[in-house]
Amino acid sequence: MNKNQNIARHVVLCAFASVHLCTMINSTTAGSFTRGCAARDMQILMLIEERENTNAVSAEKLNDAMLSMLEARIVCHEGRVVDAMVLYDSITQSIAPDTLLSARRR
Repeated sequence: MNKNQNIARHVVLCAFASVHLCTMINSTTAGSFTRGCAARDMQILMLIEERENTNAVSAEKLNDAMLSMLEARIVCHEGRVVDAMVLYDSITQSIAPDTLLSARRR
């Protein structure tokens, strides 16, 4: 996947995430997506993008992080905010820079 395709992919993902988050935030049901979840979701999304742009983490780990992020969104939407935050924290841990990959680039 070339650089332009990566950028286009992230633009689409960001647009999707923004629409999804706005829809969920505006929802007034008991299981609506909380502002805390929305804020943490955006932090994780930006972290994933940063990791991809710097090639600090393998593509496989980033794909797994995106899937985990979707799971965290579902959990939060179900009203289990604490569980969702644990999932978001585990995503952060899972995409810590690969020290081997970073060392090779130097």
